[in-house]
Amino acid sequence: MSIREITHFIDGKPVVDTPDRTGEVFNPAAGTVAGHVTFADSEMVDRAVASACDAFATWRQSSLAQRTEVLFAYRELLLARRMDLAAVITAEHGKTLEDAAGEVNRGLEVVEYVCGIPQLLKGAYSEQVSRGVDTYTIKQPVGVCAGVTPFNFPAMVPLWMVPVAVACGNSFVLKPSEKDPSAGNLLAEWFCEAGLPDGVFNVVHGDRDAVNALLTHPDVASVSSVGSTPVARHIYETAAAHGKRVQALGGAKNHMVVLPDADLDAAADAAVGAGYGSAGQRCMAISVVVTVGQAADELVERLRSLTRDLKVGAGDEETSEMGPLVTSEHRDKVESYLDAGVQEGADLVADGRAHEVPSPGFYLGPSLFDRVTPEMSIYRDEIFGPVLLVARVDTFADAVELINSNPHANGTALFTRDGGAARRFQNEIEVGMVGVNVPIPVPVAFHSFGGWKNSLYGDLHVYGEDGIRFFTRTKVVTSRWPDAPSAGVSLNFPHG
Repeated sequence: MSIREITHFIDGKPVVDTPDRTGEVFNPAAGTVAGHVTFADSEMVDRAVASACDAFATWRQSSLAQRTEVLFAYRELLLARRMDLAAVITAEHGKTLEDAAGEVNRGLEVVEYVCGIPQLLKGAYSEQVSRGVDTYTIKQPVGVCAGVTPFNFPAMVPLWMVPVAVACGNSFVLKPSEKDPSAGNLLAEWFCEAGLPDGVFNVVHGDRDAVNALLTHPDVASVSSVGSTPVARHIYETAAAHGKRVQALGGAKNHMVVLPDADLDAAADAAVGAGYGSAGQRCMAISVVVTVGQAADELVERLRSLTRDLKVGAGDEETSEMGPLVTSEHRDKVESYLDAGVQEGADLVADGRAHEVPSPGFYLGPSLFDRVTPEMSIYRDEIFGPVLLVARVDTFADAVELINSNPHANGTALFTRDGGAARRFQNEIEVGMVGVNVPIPVPVAFHSFGGWKNSLYGDLHVYGEDGIRFFTRTKVVTSRWPDAPSAGVSLNFPHG
């Protein structure tokens, strides 16, 4: 198997310079090195930003008709090639092909949303605010935008940002995860193929050095990111200190509350799919199932049975329901929580180390803990792996208090047949995204995605209406014109 070389994409083409540093890109299903990715230094970041600056000067003046033409063409390319992109994601991330295709489809929805950018950029107009005076607002692009995106959704998260930014007239520099970098390059190449001018969308690869170079660059106007809470906090504090607008989405510890009246079969199936899908490596994964009242034993038995029967294998195998973790280091870190949970007093109902998995590869089977309490590290930490927890409470109020006491507030879900309980839950819960009988409440493209508390640093969420606001600046114009026409100008226009 040949080793691929993955490099930056700047000014409409791959960079062919000899790199000073590179990183390894793995095939997680085989546990082998599949490629090397070039790491950008500050000079390479300067080069990408300079290309974006030059392109912005022209692109910001492009007509809305030109932008929509490019976006519609890009939508058609993504639609036609979505399985090719999904295969690249599966090869470098490890998630099943079905999960990867779903990721591409969710990103495609954002592209479709911003195909309506002429409507989304409309301002407001107030006539005659004073005699002969009108006031109106216009939305203008902010400049060069940067994005720092995570390994767990190498196509979807960039598609949350880049299409919105360029539709608003900005240029963009993307720094994708070095663990699975190829999807970012494909997104940029296909955008150019769709007619986006060279330099409007650039990709640089690397580690912390490349990120910090973007965060502090004087020509970068805004930074968007998705990652763990420590990473989000660092990005927010650093970029904001350098005068940039920032949206930095952080970590999660998502709870799913199951009331006694819920359909336990449906709830168990939803929890297993939401907890173990993509090997638990997603910020919207269900981490904690909160059982209310006397149904806990029944629900845990259903969860144990479904967990035991989950098929783990390579992502490109049709029978696989869960793939490997992204690296061996991450697998080992997740595995360490299994011993920690037992030592802290939780019941290990299903041990992923005993689950049947392929070899070699970065595999760890799904694990299930019962009787988890808030002081345990498995509850406090964002494990980001296939480890599902069950916490037992006596009342609905106890469940709400448990969730509202958690510093993370990305997403939550409630399973019930009681409409009154559901309405009270959505009103009282202090979480950014809420599902009612929906285990992963990811908003559609015309709403916005984002959590509360330590799950978001910044004011505006990604895509949807918040995305349009983030990638534009509002300018207010107040104008007065003479009441009478200028000399020599006739207002008598011919008909026809």
